[in-house]
Amino acid sequence: MSKHYTETSKFLSYVLRHAPESIGLVLDRDGWADIAALIAAANAEGKALDAELIRAVISSSDKQRFALSADGLRMRAVQGHSTASVALAHVAKAPPTLLYHGTATRFLDAILREGLRPGQRHHVHLSADSQTAMDVGARYGTPVLLIVQAEQMHDQGLQFFQADNGVWLTDAVPVAFLTRAS
Repeated sequence: MSKHYTETSKFLSYVLRHAPESIGLVLDRDGWADIAALIAAANAEGKALDAELIRAVISSSDKQRFALSADGLRMRAVQGHSTASVALAHVAKAPPTLLYHGTATRFLDAILREGLRPGQRHHVHLSADSQTAMDVGARYGTPVLLIVQAEQMHDQGLQFFQADNGVWLTDAVPVAFLTRAS
């Protein structure tokens, strides 16, 4: 993805996940934004955006962060929301035996004391792939991989959901289900 696409993807992630009000945009309860309204709001704030660029960013994103509505008139972030106005309805799903969470070493002590918490987001994000989790952890510093005993959590009544892009979501991961990978 080009630098321009990357910058646009980060802008869209910020607006659609965390702060639609920063450009005067209103999302519906499922996180959908009217593309014409998004373009107008972004352009009014000095951010050059058009439908062609939005579609190019959506189609070139290897992480599938965004979804386009069937009619092509709306878009949304697939997961990762912190804004209270969005409450995506995910269907509960049994997870694989193990899932992974990547973080930075500077957060490890707190995680091993308190477990994984969603922070400002609605859910804790987990990956079925250890390398993807490590890549996420590397965004925040020296990465460390945590192994989550997801099947055991599920067996004890904790719910899991899977976003459209494959990311696994849960409300929290208690310390008892976490192990640091060696």
